[in-house]
Amino acid sequence: MSPASPQPTALTLHQASRVLEIGFDDGQTFRIPFELLRVYSPSAEVQGHGPGQEVLQTGKREVLITDVAMVGHYALQPRFDDGHESGLYTWAYLYDLGARQAEHWAAYEARLKLAGVDRDAPMPPKDGPSCHSH
Repeated sequence: MSPASPQPTALTLHQASRVLEIGFDDGQTFRIPFELLRVYSPSAEVQGHGPGQEVLQTGKREVLITDVAMVGHYALQPRFDDGHESGLYTWAYLYDLGARQAEHWAAYEARLKLAGVDRDAPMPPKDGPSCHSH
């Protein structure tokens, strides 16, 4: 049986520095930038509906989290000031984002480079083709 994943013991939103500080019961504390949370949102809007369908998020350096809802005892649902609020961040996912933050940043920057897009480029308008136009 795998050990239970660490549970959060403390959660602080630092609006001025745009960081989510989360402490876990294994003694780890992570400071995860809102931007990283936003570009790695587990929502279908960002992740797509399968590998290779991810939507690269840009222009999120200044994004704020305006509100956070707890979803049961297993996840966090932040509301971002760009209107995005469909991501459910499980504790395990937040732990991974925090513990492997450098890897996640590197992967994000590699994807930006591959796409030839600047990190601060505004997102294209959503009125283009989307997966909701069936």
